[in-house]
Amino acid sequence: MTHKLRALPLLLLLWLLPQSWAHADRIKDMASIAAMRSNQLIGFGLVVGLAGTGDGDLSYTNQSMKTLLNRLGVNQENQLKDFETATATAKADLKNVAAVMITAELPGMAKPGQRIDINVSAIGKTTSLRGGNLLLTSLRGVDGEIYALAQGSLTDTAVSGSAAGSSVTVGVGTSGRIPGGATVEKTVSNPFAKSDNVVINLRESDFTTASSVVQAINAKFGDGVATALDGVSISIRAPMDISQRVAFVSMIENIDVQPGEPPARVVINARTGTVVISRNVRVTAAAVSHGTITVSVSATNEVSQPLAQPVIGNAAPAVPVTNAEVAISEPNKPMFLFQPGVDLRQIVDAVNQVGATTSALIAILEALKSSGSLRAELLVI
Repeated sequence: MTHKLRALPLLLLLWLLPQSWAHADRIKDMASIAAMRSNQLIGFGLVVGLAGTGDGDLSYTNQSMKTLLNRLGVNQENQLKDFETATATAKADLKNVAAVMITAELPGMAKPGQRIDINVSAIGKTTSLRGGNLLLTSLRGVDGEIYALAQGSLTDTAVSGSAAGSSVTVGVGTSGRIPGGATVEKTVSNPFAKSDNVVINLRESDFTTASSVVQAINAKFGDGVATALDGVSISIRAPMDISQRVAFVSMIENIDVQPGEPPARVVINARTGTVVISRNVRVTAAAVSHGTITVSVSATNEVSQPLAQPVIGNAAPAVPVTNAEVAISEPNKPMFLFQPGVDLRQIVDAVNQVGATTSALIAILEALKSSGSLRAELLVI
């Protein structure tokens, strides 16, 4: 018997292992520390160096440039006067400057000096930000405080071409990114080092998974260490010393837990025809008939030449005639019957037997949901 077990392929041995081991996930893959939540930042700035695709004579672009030049020390009276006159008469044409909005996501526990990515989007008349440089811009949080400073060369992935009066553009030229384009200047306070307990939040709300996480933590560190607050949040007693707390959270993150089964769900992407069916989808007793009627019309163009008439003069001219044929065909598609409680594999096999296309499969699933036979949540995106 031992010799036979040693001869088994590795794949079969893995299949013989307990199911809980095969489906166990680390806590860090299912949850995140509540104190590490990210924060959204926003700012208004100017992109310069464009190849004639800027905002032109937009008032707020001109006003922003004037304010920037004034702040940089370009404040000679005659120059400012000329600039103000040109702005007031809407003659300042800044074709190489564009006003933009900058957005960024400040990670939790980000420290001053760290770099974060930023997104740049045009808000004026510019047609392309390609080749532009973002001038120094402050990024503010919802409280109005400055948390980062952004600046750098814009990365624009849009490609355009034109010939013979027609043009083609791939991508969006009025938005782009600057990887590492902002420097964090201020830390967002969080309760990680001060609170008595550390709270972790599941990425997907599930009471079964929350209960499993609590049981796994208490089994490793003792009863009462972890307590479920609801289907998302779990409170964990942690050491007050910050070094010990970090090490403790590291051990928590690497505990393997068997998550609960996700809810039965069918996701349909109507634009691409993609259908994703979770393995818990069930169908009650239902009969489905799939078939389409095809109507085809074919036209044949012919020329009718009348016989010559015994009269003086030329013969009658030829007359074009169109002969049309109409044919109606209905494919012979059998009806298939769903027994109560059939699973995903049986559903797919039954639909494939009648040769249903992706669009037909979507129609069948929507009809099953409307009839009440589909025991799953149907999401159309």
